Amino acid sequence: MFHTSYDVIVVGGGHAGCEAATAAAKTGASTLLVSMNLQNLGQMSCNPAMGGIAKGQIVREIDALGGYSGIITDETMIQFRMLNRSKGPAMWSPRAQSDRMRFSEAWRLKLESTPGLDFWQDMVTGLLVKDKRVFGVKTSMGHEIKSKTVVLTNGTFLNGIIHIGEKQFGGGRAGEAAAKGITEQLVELGFESGRMKTGTPPRVDGRSLDFTKMELQEGDEKPGKFSFTNTSPLTKQRPCHISYTNQKVHDILKTAFHQSPMFTGRIGGLGPRYCPSIEDKIDRFADKNQHQLFIEPEGWETCEIYVNGFSSSLPEHIQHKALSLVPGFENFKMFRPGYAIEYDYFPPTQLNHSLETKLISGLYFSGQINGTTGYEEAACQGLVAGLNASRQAQDLEPIVFRRDQAYIGVLIDDLITKGTDEPYRMFTSRAEYRLLLRQDNADSRLTPLGHSIGLASDQRLERVQEKEQAYKACLKFLEKTSIDPDQANGLLESLGSAPVKQKTKIIKLLLRPEVKLSDLSQMGPLKQYLTENPFEEEILEQVEIQAKYAGYFEKEKEQAAKLQRLENLKIPEDIDFHKLASLSHEAKEKLTEIKPESIAQAQRISGVNPSDISVLLVYLGR
Repeated sequence: MFHTSYDVIVVGGGHAGCEAATAAAKTGASTLLVSMNLQNLGQMSCNPAMGGIAKGQIVREIDALGGYSGIITDETMIQFRMLNRSKGPAMWSPRAQSDRMRFSEAWRLKLESTPGLDFWQDMVTGLLVKDKRVFGVKTSMGHEIKSKTVVLTNGTFLNGIIHIGEKQFGGGRAGEAAAKGITEQLVELGFESGRMKTGTPPRVDGRSLDFTKMELQEGDEKPGKFSFTNTSPLTKQRPCHISYTNQKVHDILKTAFHQSPMFTGRIGGLGPRYCPSIEDKIDRFADKNQHQLFIEPEGWETCEIYVNGFSSSLPEHIQHKALSLVPGFENFKMFRPGYAIEYDYFPPTQLNHSLETKLISGLYFSGQINGTTGYEEAACQGLVAGLNASRQAQDLEPIVFRRDQAYIGVLIDDLITKGTDEPYRMFTSRAEYRLLLRQDNADSRLTPLGHSIGLASDQRLERVQEKEQAYKACLKFLEKTSIDPDQANGLLESLGSAPVKQKTKIIKLLLRPEVKLSDLSQMGPLKQYLTENPFEEEILEQVEIQAKYAGYFEKEKEQAAKLQRLENLKIPEDIDFHKLASLSHEAKEKLTEIKPESIAQAQRISGVNPSDISVLLVYLGR
């Protein structure tokens, strides 16, 4: 029924599993994707959206490397918005509402069209391990399937328990069974495990809502997209809406707090700090008499609506009673109630930067099993784990992303260096080099690497090279071309900018905060140049960003170079930190637990002080 042995077996078909399976197969590994339900591949278990603050940057990085999340999103989105446009370009973050059913279908078709990828519907109940090396999996049907490497992407399914009020039942997602056996075996093998919690809001019948009582939230007038390939931009969009809870809603919900599994202690795991349940918000922010709700359609044709901001594990009749007091929901009908789900995870300090476990060779973890939350965080881990599992099976060195190279590198380094005891979510504030890691330049940063390792196509690389040649040529024109005062001053006055008294390089005018390239493009020589060279909008955006922020980019590059020198100072694997008497007691414990690979990584560990780093440098002869 199966090959004698696969190079890579991917367990789980969520966002991490889909990216892992395609990355492994595209880079030449014979790959098997095992999922409990092949009808739910790429399922959006929670909100029907991709991207958002920092998450949008991750999706663009996945796409730049040759992954598929950006393409799938472009093919199935129903609305697009670029968030944080009022801030600097480091903060701009694309976000899309997706058609939930089409998103899953598109992933299924993409997986099926990937050469070298096989499928099997079954529950993996354990691993085949010998001499601290994995060599396959065991399934509930009694099969033992051999492989050189295994990637676990189990999501919320490991011993998952669903909570609705005082009711609780096993499950990894509503209507789907929990996965048993893997946690227990991993703990026996020496892994540390923990519990986490997440939740989801009710889904309601859009036909029963009164949208006239809500605020309209349209998409961007000129919708963008995620993929750097030639996917088609949206020509029409579905609107979202905004409504608000009120004190009456809060009072109804409070009557059932004694039935909340969160407050009664039935849930031991910590929930996501930045996406709390409605009862948690009411409890933590008692001074607020309303909370914002985003009313999000689940697709082009379906009437199902996702009530973003109303995650709850309270009894379903309480959810219904409270929600009916929200403007626009007076006569609403519920499709399914919100619920909380508790599941096993494994603290990610037990991993290397490649996402291979330190205890078992050939075993990789990605997604919520590592304590993260979000489709985007899961997908990028899946790509890295699948890629490195494939490379190990082919006796190649792993690919490791640096903090100054990608948000993906920031995420993985945060996880394995700092660990997490609550669901980890990416933010722009977590990236110290976020000016270098913008969503608009992800292709320039990562596509050459993606191409060199077999993920990104020749066409992708050619597109990046053409883009870079174009914006550099345009920049050069701005740097060498001057404009007369009589051509410039009328425009400058209209923009509230100081006039010039002599011929001035166009680039100097563009450096003024109040002056945009679109303003200057209407003037003399630049207007003629752009008419003769009709650049795409993304090229002109790159030109403006590069011109205005060049000095800041150089400073961040200098800081990144200093960090890289410390990254190159490797710490021996067999070092016994307890024998270094001058290290603090906390540093000895943390360094022994994390086993940092370099001085730079050791420096980022909480509890390791500059004096401890000095001791390590002396030990290394520096």
